[in-house]
Amino acid sequence: MKTADGNEFEIYRSEAEQKWGGTAAYAEYSAKTRDYSEEKFGDISAGMEKIFGRFAGCPENGSAPDSPEAQELVSELQKYITENLYTCTDEILAGLGRMYTSDERFRRNIDRHGEGTAGFISRAIEAKVGYGH
Repeated sequence: MKTADGNEFEIYRSEAEQKWGGTAAYAEYSAKTRDYSEEKFGDISAGMEKIFGRFAGCPENGSAPDSPEAQELVSELQKYITENLYTCTDEILAGLGRMYTSDERFRRNIDRHGEGTAGFISRAIEAKVGYGH
């Protein structure tokens, strides 16, 4: 997360390892990011922020979570995560969508782009992949 200082990032990393450390996705993430520099992680974070910022523009443009514009952004987000971090399956994407609103830290960070952006992204992800996975 862009606003996270080193200590905060370490807390997130530790939480992720505790929750998902035994999963194939976490093993893939560890292998893929092993040699990433701090700058590379910063670039990835900046790319995520750009996508979140474009999501924030959807309601301003009158786009609903299930609109083609929002759904294209969901696909872009999923592809970006897959290319840079780990294979973002529909199931993982659904979990991220839920986390964007249920974890206050993520909601607050994403909503820096505009109040309600995290909720919009969550609903757009739900429209694409559902949460029944």
